[in-house]
Amino acid sequence: MTASISLVLFDMDDVLSHYDRAARINHLSALSGQTPATVHQAIWGSGLEDRADAGSISDEEYLTTLGDLLGRHISRDDWLASRRASISPNLEVLALVTALAARHRVAVLTNNCRMVSENIQYLNPAVAELFGDQIYSSALFRAAKPAANAYLRCLDGLGVSAAETLFIDDLEINVAGAISAGLHGHLFTGAESLAAELRRFNLL
Repeated sequence: MTASISLVLFDMDDVLSHYDRAARINHLSALSGQTPATVHQAIWGSGLEDRADAGSISDEEYLTTLGDLLGRHISRDDWLASRRASISPNLEVLALVTALAARHRVAVLTNNCRMVSENIQYLNPAVAELFGDQIYSSALFRAAKPAANAYLRCLDGLGVSAAETLFIDDLEINVAGAISAGLHGHLFTGAESLAAELRRFNLL
């Protein structure tokens, strides 16, 4: 017997939308005059992105540190433009979510800094239109997936228990983290397998 699911909680990047990291890097490379390798090191190699996702630094600290590492002031608008360049909607998945949302509650939990959820209408309008204000960056909860608090603090705010939540993510480590926290989990590999999983829970 399948569990009764009250909420389907989705990751965003590489699930609801395609994520082109190279486009983001190249945008900041052109802006700063630094090589793509230097930009990659500044964002990910330095641990800066991880700290921002976990909410351990403010958006202002993030932007200031990134600018220092790239040798050029990076404004909020600069950062948002680079992030927007990396996002395109996954239309097959969004069609599934549209059908799902007609009868069931849906939300988004994405490993990102606050600037993403606060500017989602600009960054990802297709997802913003579908999910409304139910889009949460991990930084809001001061914990990033796969830490249990990332999921549980999000669910506390939504008023839903872990046992009645199905979590969808493209990264196995994040799905495992959700399951360890008491949620049901599905590793996203494509729209077809997602549809089958939703049918298995009698959600479609």
